[in-house]
Amino acid sequence: MFDNCVNKSLEAKFEALEADNAPGQEVRQDLGVLENVMRGGKLKGVPVDFSHGDVNAFTPTPDSENYWLEGFKQGGSQAYTEYRGALSVREILAKRLEKFTNTPVLPDSELILTPGTQGALFLALGATVASGTKVAIVEPDYFANRKLVKFFGGEVVPVPLCYLGEPSENGLNFNTLEKAFKNDTKVLVFSNPNNPTGIVYSEEVINKIAVLANKYNATVIVDQLYSRMLYNGEIYAHLRACKVRPKNLITIMGPSKTESLSGYRLGVAFGTSKIIDRMERLQAIVSLRAAGYNQAVFKTWFNEPKGWLENRIEQHEAIRDELLEVFRGANLKTATPQAGSYLFPKLPALSVDLNTFVRLLRYQANVTVTPASEFAPHLNDSIRLNFSQDHDAAIEAAKRIVKMVEIYAL
Repeated sequence: MFDNCVNKSLEAKFEALEADNAPGQEVRQDLGVLENVMRGGKLKGVPVDFSHGDVNAFTPTPDSENYWLEGFKQGGSQAYTEYRGALSVREILAKRLEKFTNTPVLPDSELILTPGTQGALFLALGATVASGTKVAIVEPDYFANRKLVKFFGGEVVPVPLCYLGEPSENGLNFNTLEKAFKNDTKVLVFSNPNNPTGIVYSEEVINKIAVLANKYNATVIVDQLYSRMLYNGEIYAHLRACKVRPKNLITIMGPSKTESLSGYRLGVAFGTSKIIDRMERLQAIVSLRAAGYNQAVFKTWFNEPKGWLENRIEQHEAIRDELLEVFRGANLKTATPQAGSYLFPKLPALSVDLNTFVRLLRYQANVTVTPASEFAPHLNDSIRLNFSQDHDAAIEAAKRIVKMVEIYAL
């Protein structure tokens, strides 16, 4: 009896991490089922995987290989750094992050290098969530937030996000958020820019979040992975730069997306020192450290050749604009991404369920997308695309998505 209870508990824990539809993970296909519901034949086209960015289309930061070799040549001193990362690297990054966020970052006590931003998120939630901890989760938002909270035994408290209105109308439902804090919610986790919609929280919204979190003594974990890739005219407000800010705050960033350094698995978390200490203790037994030789590649971050970042943003903005034309031309409602490389079009009523449609896209149209249910369990009418892809291939793939919608529309 005891063993059965333990097994059921473990099964439930790992069911929360279900990965079949997670970004970057091939959706399981039952070709028999697909063929039974398939309409028409296969559409011609180059395979495009919108579940993650294409580092062949947008190559890694120049000199990243040379910096990696620098770390390799240093040998043991770079391979076996402190668990929170080499101090020499943290000192460089602290100055750059301080300049970027316009707030001081102490390299010795407020900064940790992690195996990607995913590693930082795991450590941050592991350091703040215990069994029964209530955690406010924005919906829709990054797929791992909800899954990790459940894995650590926390209780998810959903907070709706408005994202299909005008930029001034988009943001959190603050009545729901304050009610959550009043009901003993201890942690808020969210991404800004938002993944999957690409919206950027206004300064007014960020300040309201800061004031509420401070008022109710809540810990805030903010994922700012795409905060460098802002499109023309957009303004970014850093939570840590608010005049009134949460007493316990962790900011997560990294060079994996905008800078295409995902293969190096590099991320950072910076903020409240006691939480950083906990994160280091957890990292010491989970992964020891961010890969030692790879840490040297951090030196390229915020140090790219002149005009490199601006050119990358311009190229992504051009893809974004053309994709919006394709989807809106087909009457698929889509928020305008203000930053990053995510698009979140809403689909009409279809003759098949969302997961089946996603599988049909792969099987019939050579297009891989992520279903909206990864970002909010109740959403079954949207798909997410990472449009950091070859421009022409992305547009042609989007047209095939529209064609598939036409084929399967009710």
